[in-house]
Amino acid sequence: MQSRTGLAVRTFAPGPAPAGLPVLLVHGFGSTGHRDWVETGIAQALARAGRPVLVPDLRGHGDSPAPSSAREAGVAAHVEDLVAVLDEAGAASYDAVGYSLGARLTWELPSATPGRLRRALLGGLVPAEPFAAVDTAALHRAVAEGTEPADPLTSAVAGMVRAHGDRAAGLALCVEGLRETPFAPRSWTGGVPPVLVVGDRDAMTRGIERVADLVDGCELLTVPGDHQGVLTGEAFRRTVLEVLAR
Repeated sequence: MQSRTGLAVRTFAPGPAPAGLPVLLVHGFGSTGHRDWVETGIAQALARAGRPVLVPDLRGHGDSPAPSSAREAGVAAHVEDLVAVLDEAGAASYDAVGYSLGARLTWELPSATPGRLRRALLGGLVPAEPFAAVDTAALHRAVAEGTEPADPLTSAVAGMVRAHGDRAAGLALCVEGLRETPFAPRSWTGGVPPVLVVGDRDAMTRGIERVADLVDGCELLTVPGDHQGVLTGEAFRRTVLEVLAR
């Protein structure tokens, strides 16, 4: 289905004995809801456990429309899109699981949906802004003209973005929008402290203890895998089910 924002949203109906709140699953940068949550079996496992499941594609990703400007791809815009998905589903209360960029966006959901988010699991949360040092002008040139950026980080991001073919320009705008709204975590505004889950070989989440220390009662769990491998592991899927069953 599509939300009123145009986002593509996959839904999974609960099993024969519904047993809980809807769950919003938010994927990472350059991925899709299908890749992060359906191919890994997490969406289906939650549905079998009795949960209605909402799996959107973020703007610029998957089957959702591309942003027309960096402003449409900043954190506030992505969060507004997610709130619209929840509202259209009638989710007065809900749980949420985000991975990587999805975890960063989920961090903002308690403030955007006061009193509605019950429990959140944030996987692969990068404690600093990963795009802070990207030269966005060079990135856009790389996508539009094929010009290779001199900066190694920007070149690496350009290669990742260009691998998405005709979706590359929209993803480059997402990089710019996210860079302009960097992650600078302070306090958690949700009622229940979040659970943070990171891979034991995930260099991108180094320093995550600083984020956990911001929230009294925050739980930090480690599972096997690097940044990409965590999602496909049985340990992460099991942890999601256990945490949301509390």
